[in-house]
Amino acid sequence: MTDTLRRSSRRQFIKETALASSALALGPYFIFGCAQPSKLMKRSMGRLGFESTTLGLGGQASLQWTPSDVDPVKIILKAFDLGVNYFDTSNVYDLSQTSYGKAFRELRLVPGEPGYNERLRRSIFLTSKTALRFGKGGWRRQGLMNASNGKGQTTVDDLHRSLSQIFGDGNGSYPKGAYLDMVLIHSITSMTDVDASFEGYENPDPKAETIGVLATLIDFRDGSNLTGLNPKEEKLIRHIGFSGHQTSDAMIEMIHRDTRGVFDGMLVAINANDRRYFSMQNNIIPVAAANNMGIIAMKVFADGAMYDKQSSWTFNPDMVVRKIGSDGVPSRRLVEYTLTTPGIHNAIIGIGQIDDDPAACQLRQNLAAAQIEPNGLSETDRREIEKLAGTIKEGKTNYFQDPARPLGAPRNPAVARESGGGRNLARLTWQTAYAGDEPIARYEIARDGQKVGEVAHTPQVKATPFSFEDELSISNPSELRYRIAAVDAAGRTAQTDEIVLN
Repeated sequence: MTDTLRRSSRRQFIKETALASSALALGPYFIFGCAQPSKLMKRSMGRLGFESTTLGLGGQASLQWTPSDVDPVKIILKAFDLGVNYFDTSNVYDLSQTSYGKAFRELRLVPGEPGYNERLRRSIFLTSKTALRFGKGGWRRQGLMNASNGKGQTTVDDLHRSLSQIFGDGNGSYPKGAYLDMVLIHSITSMTDVDASFEGYENPDPKAETIGVLATLIDFRDGSNLTGLNPKEEKLIRHIGFSGHQTSDAMIEMIHRDTRGVFDGMLVAINANDRRYFSMQNNIIPVAAANNMGIIAMKVFADGAMYDKQSSWTFNPDMVVRKIGSDGVPSRRLVEYTLTTPGIHNAIIGIGQIDDDPAACQLRQNLAAAQIEPNGLSETDRREIEKLAGTIKEGKTNYFQDPARPLGAPRNPAVARESGGGRNLARLTWQTAYAGDEPIARYEIARDGQKVGEVAHTPQVKATPFSFEDELSISNPSELRYRIAAVDAAGRTAQTDEIVLN
């Protein structure tokens, strides 16, 4: 499709969504709301330095599990036509990358081929993922995710596979000038995943038996060969990040261990049932936002479990959801909830089908719903949407997310006496508590059962602990007993065991 026709398609989309906004009588399958803007909304994605459309194209649904009557290439082309500029795929999404390769050839996005449209390539953001935890060795290590749809066993194998399937011959070759805007370390679910990912991060050694994914990706971002795994010193990626849908604690640990600030982006599960589980919006998302990372949302519809699909992973084309919302739960409200979660820059949504009829086209409907400002819903609106989502399968939609946890106590509390310069004090330190269904507001410090101070909670950007100084006098006994309590927005508390200062 020519650029002229593509611009015409976008203008037609804007016109149709504006009409849809006023078509209240059409029922819940249409997107409702205020008139649409004259162009698609975009948000600046932190350190990624990219202005992304609020909707990105997810690499699953019919791009991965393709029904016999669906052409996934047409879905990708349609997204380009409508102005979407963020695109997602992975090395564990079956033929998803191959479909991008076919679409990119039609769009002239392959470097070195006649008519290569470098300007269009620079205008989009392409992310793939690797679930292989090692650039070298570690293939058979137990207790962690280590998978690919390819035949390779290392991060480098996956990186070359992505470039070859999207820009090359699909058999390992790729043209000079091909690159990925970001590679995500896929699906961080445990501290074991974190440990493996960071092997060799501090001191990469080509002679090491195992080298983790992060040290490997840094070489291919910087064009260096510190690991010995990039002998041509190729620069094949622009940014590095990670994804997670299960547990905030391991994801927070990823950020805290990244002492060099390598991670620029994060893909995270967040939908209207989030607070019924170990909440992402109250834990990992604020930490990533405080680090100015680009934050991409996923699982807006809980992989279809918000509708007809069972609450489980999709594993065949028959499970792909191809409808738009339901009478009781308009899809628009779920999209709006995710995109008004503080810290979120865009949301990727997989598409089951497209249609010439805007009312039946998932892509058009989701894109229209995504035209919302970060503060486009009040807190009351968001809580009402949560109530609505809670009626779906009794709220048991997020099969991919850890069960709810109550507010936790501050972690790793410690106290030490400090003196000098005329001062005598107790210095207390601790690591962030984990929030439950409400955000943490503050920490309260008690000495021998009496409150002596408090510290406002802020997202813990790095591993440097929270601290509090308790000024002591000569009259204080030699042994003091302290407790530190986390207090959430609902006034609930969770305190540490006693820590003793001798």
